[in-house]
Amino acid sequence: MRAWLNRLRRRLVRLLLHRMLFGEASQGKGLANTRIAPSSCLEHEEQLQLGDHVFIGAFNFIEASGGISLHEGVQITSHCVLTTHSSHRSLRLLGRAYVDWRGARPGWVAGPIEVGAWSFIGPHSLIEPGTRLGRGTLVKAYSRVRGHFPDFAVLEGNPAVQVGDTRELDARWLAEHPELLAHHEAWSK
Repeated sequence: MRAWLNRLRRRLVRLLLHRMLFGEASQGKGLANTRIAPSSCLEHEEQLQLGDHVFIGAFNFIEASGGISLHEGVQITSHCVLTTHSSHRSLRLLGRAYVDWRGARPGWVAGPIEVGAWSFIGPHSLIEPGTRLGRGTLVKAYSRVRGHFPDFAVLEGNPAVQVGDTRELDARWLAEHPELLAHHEAWSK
């Protein structure tokens, strides 16, 4: 019931204000600091597991039929796609038989997606089925991501490859702002 009310609330807000609101629910748990833009499309929301402090920005498509876990603090900017299945091979192989096919469809690709805590998905990125991103990952804009990547990876490209480590990027900021070190260490150690 709660998920249905949240979807209704997002639709009403989109119609009336086109504003994002704090407070969502996932798997029966209230998430006071999680925000989902009313313009984002969530399919199979019951298979989407969210941590608190998650931000899903404008104009994203999240297809969670195979299960998606977005851990605490994940940010998905705008115009991103997270999809847990791909049917394009099956469609080509089966043609008109695709709709009525019984059993496993040949060429079907499916798998869950997991995005580790405090990760950032840049605009216009695609996260493909079976992908696991470690915590603190940075996916640069326009990246196509498939596979398993370690904690603190900086990913870029089509297909995405690891091009750095976010701890190196954060070191400069932490040196300039030592008062932030305790906050950073609270999740990154």
